[in-house]
Amino acid sequence: MRKILGVIFATLAFSGVFDFASAQDTAPPPVNSPVSGPVATIATSLGTITVALDAAHASATVSNFIRYAREKHFDGTVIYRVVPGFVIQMGSYEADGTARPTHDGIPLEANNGQRNTRGSLSMARGDDPSSATAEFFIDLADNPDLDHAAGDAGNTTGYAVFGHVISGMDVVDKIAAVPLGGKGPFADAAPQTPVVIQSVTVSP
Repeated sequence: MRKILGVIFATLAFSGVFDFASAQDTAPPPVNSPVSGPVATIATSLGTITVALDAAHASATVSNFIRYAREKHFDGTVIYRVVPGFVIQMGSYEADGTARPTHDGIPLEANNGQRNTRGSLSMARGDDPSSATAEFFIDLADNPDLDHAAGDAGNTTGYAVFGHVISGMDVVDKIAAVPLGGKGPFADAAPQTPVVIQSVTVSP
């Protein structure tokens, strides 16, 4: 199982590449339950991604994401990890590879019945289940290995899904196809030309 790592564990390596079918232009009908609540608009230098946030199933995670967005923490950072057929990851890193400071980690909400399917928005974290801060990722394919493990009553496994892309999956796929080998905690997986998050706004 490959890990999705937060800032404090960003220097750890991952291995293996899954072989998935070619990506679709838009996300398929979500396996996850329908959501109602805030909508996040992620404006990048390659286009705009719109995400429905799932406060009904991941209230603490959504509140945490909204706090960072309203503090403009994400504005001007870059997408610093691209693994085709797996995920794109972003949150706190500048184009030169330096990280912005974050708040304390939040409790893991992976045991919420939601799955890491193509187009899902999930929180990155380190080995500590409560280490997620501002790092998040979008699934490029169905990634069941990232889901909460059945039988884990302590809620210590998996990565918390807290929304899904409702518009702009073509932009996500465009980002997933850029040449790699830039700067940052995952230099080999960083875009050569930085993909900048111009702004993240949430409504209502």
